[in-house]
Amino acid sequence: MKKYSSSIQTLSGPSALPVLRELAMKLYEPGHLNEEIDIQKICMHRGLSLRLLILITSAQSNFKERMSIRRTWMNYGSRQIVGMAFILGRTTNASLNESLNKENNIYGDMIRGHFIDSYFNLTLKTISMLEWADTHCPNVKFILKTDDDMFINVPKLLDFIDARYKNDRTIYGRLVEDWKPIRKRTSKYFVPYKLYNGWQYPPFTTGPAYLLTGDIVHELYVQSLNTYYIQLEDVFITGFVAKRLKIRREHANEFLNSRISLRPCKIRNVISVHKIKPREQYHLWRDLLDSTIKCK
Repeated sequence: MKKYSSSIQTLSGPSALPVLRELAMKLYEPGHLNEEIDIQKICMHRGLSLRLLILITSAQSNFKERMSIRRTWMNYGSRQIVGMAFILGRTTNASLNESLNKENNIYGDMIRGHFIDSYFNLTLKTISMLEWADTHCPNVKFILKTDDDMFINVPKLLDFIDARYKNDRTIYGRLVEDWKPIRKRTSKYFVPYKLYNGWQYPPFTTGPAYLLTGDIVHELYVQSLNTYYIQLEDVFITGFVAKRLKIRREHANEFLNSRISLRPCKIRNVISVHKIKPREQYHLWRDLLDSTIKCK
């Protein structure tokens, strides 16, 4: 098994953040455990015939979340035009690692990088996602980055990209502007001055779900390694890195990225809904497919 060489290990809180500003390349170890996944199932022919690749960041212990997604909206991944997979890191917990190995032997849909999986390594997880897509799926037209507590209305998303199929160099999602760094150490969004001393972040799309045009993936990956690390992956990737590359970030109302009423007709008009429990995935999936439910 490959040993870890990343500078950041299991980060449990703000005190474990890098002492000095460091480029992400100093903290990121490239590569994935590709021998345990079905690359062709996830991205056939390097994405030449793929309209959409959905990559779902998942915590290692979230087996129920992954299973609820596999049994619901991940079914669209069985179609040749859509590919899907989970993105995870590594663990030093031997029993958990054994469970993950068994899970991947069955499903072959968990892309695992060489970083320690933790909240404060979410930026490394997204860099890992970009590296894998750049290496194995460079021809896909669109990539959705999302999380394992999200419900994704895949038909609505496909309609969204069909209307923008000729667009390039764009990130779509819930655009946030004028967001200021949080300096309170007890906040999960805390960023110390030593990592970023600016008074405001550049515009960015919020992390629960955002859509990339495929032509920017290579640039994002390369530039991310040459950008100073902060642990807020959405601010880092769609804010700092995208700004440096002059990539458009476009607000789309269909990306809610928040908890809303789970009424069927509401769900059918959005792309992403946040804070969905595993059991709720089944209810939303059933309602999405129920042809007897009529919406105005």
